[in-house]
Amino acid sequence: MEAKNGKIDAGTAGLDHYKSRLPPWRYIVREKLLPITRAETPYVALLQERMRSPALDTYFAMTANLGTHTCFMLLLPILFWCGNPFLGRAMTTSLAAGVYLSGFIKDLLCLPRPLSPPLTRITMSGSAALEYGFPSSHSTNAVTVTVFSVLLLRNPSTTISPNLSMYLQTFAYLYAFSIVLGRVYCGMHGFFDVLWGSLLGAAIAFAQFYLGPVKDEWMFSSTGQAVLIVALVICVLIRIHPEPADDCPCFDDSVAFTSVVLGIDIGGWHFARTHYADASATYPGTVPFSISGLGWPKVIARILLGVFVVFVWRAIMKPLLLGGLPPIFRRIENLGLDLPRRYFKPASQYKTVPDQRDDDNVIPSARDIPHLLTNLRRRRAESVGPQSEADAYEALAYRQKRRRDSLLGSNTAAPLVSVTEEAEQEAGKDYFDASQAESPRSRKRSLSLEEFRAQMGASADMLSPEAIATPHHIEDNADTRINADDEKDRSELFATIQKPRVRYDVEVVTKLIVYCGIGWLAVEGNPILFHHVGLSI
Repeated sequence: MEAKNGKIDAGTAGLDHYKSRLPPWRYIVREKLLPITRAETPYVALLQERMRSPALDTYFAMTANLGTHTCFMLLLPILFWCGNPFLGRAMTTSLAAGVYLSGFIKDLLCLPRPLSPPLTRITMSGSAALEYGFPSSHSTNAVTVTVFSVLLLRNPSTTISPNLSMYLQTFAYLYAFSIVLGRVYCGMHGFFDVLWGSLLGAAIAFAQFYLGPVKDEWMFSSTGQAVLIVALVICVLIRIHPEPADDCPCFDDSVAFTSVVLGIDIGGWHFARTHYADASATYPGTVPFSISGLGWPKVIARILLGVFVVFVWRAIMKPLLLGGLPPIFRRIENLGLDLPRRYFKPASQYKTVPDQRDDDNVIPSARDIPHLLTNLRRRRAESVGPQSEADAYEALAYRQKRRRDSLLGSNTAAPLVSVTEEAEQEAGKDYFDASQAESPRSRKRSLSLEEFRAQMGASADMLSPEAIATPHHIEDNADTRINADDEKDRSELFATIQKPRVRYDVEVVTKLIVYCGIGWLAVEGNPILFHHVGLSI
């Protein structure tokens, strides 16, 4: 029986949570891949133990910010305002593809992050831990940027000097290496997550490099049909995004980034047909730009003004839409034409959307900036224990499996992985000691060495109740005892996790309009404003 708030599935055992919420084919694929995540946990834990130092903690926590959606969303418009729309469009489109596809796969398979403990999570982003683990979006973003940049730098048509090209390529490789390794070091992902995230990023970069110019030529040569097709495709992509078993924010990020692409395509297509665009440029829709013609003060002023306008647009349109859309959504719902989505409260269940803090993972509101700066000053945050519903259900599944094996006399709980006994004991002791040194709240989550070794991996065949061949009367008695203990564990685990905020159905359309507008401002709205306030050539 599901709880009224839809957050905790109080009547479903840990092992059956995903089976009850996912279609059979998605559940089967998840069960095939889940043992990989579980089996690699000791290796990730040992890597973290061997490498950790205060300097590396700070370095990898800080560099992780360079792979976030917020960083890209604030930096990419500068490419348009400084006369490089080709690179701006290519980066935005490829990163949007990475955010969408990685989020699509995350919500499709619902694979957890490596468990904490034994891992310590090191992060500066409160929302990252609420997402599933496979694949790593940070790795996808970083490798997309790196591979595409290297392809451009190695292009025979590049005008950059060989020495500068070498330095830039080296920096790009270092950037990708820092982000990818950092996700493992920080305990946020396993090797499997970052491997497939990196492969996905490389594939997107190659597709953008070879097919992006074809798409741009088709777009700018169109009389408007291309823009309508792109809008239709993006709306379809948003609609078919799979619904996760837990409350995961991946869908919000996908809506935001794909909406920006729509705004860029609409604005770029129209701006190229105005007299504000640089008629002498080879690439359509180029904003007139020259360092010597503008001077650095004007260049900096146009960037600051452009960012300011983006925040003003968001600050005005978001509350306006959140206030005006609910009555429209209620009318649509009454007509039976709504498209409900799990974990989004329908308009019939609320009157107004309350003002919420930290309600956007992509571009924060102006009032949240001081909080972000405080996080930067703190450098990093560490946590030990489940942080999300996915974490809690994974920990619950481990405990349930352990109890079931014990009560039924199963001897199949031997570790699946081949880590040496001494290494397991040493890692377990170190993480047990580390957890005792944490705050009182963290100490409640600490593991004994036996529990730690149980988490190092169990036979994949034994992770499903159907695989246990036991007389029904014995199994029923065991299930009764297991369920009683599960309820106690459930209360304990869900009392410590980070609770997702309440989300409302009108937020989907709100994000679509707001972020589409941000894309339009980047390529047309702000360049026209620069022209009229004296910040253009």
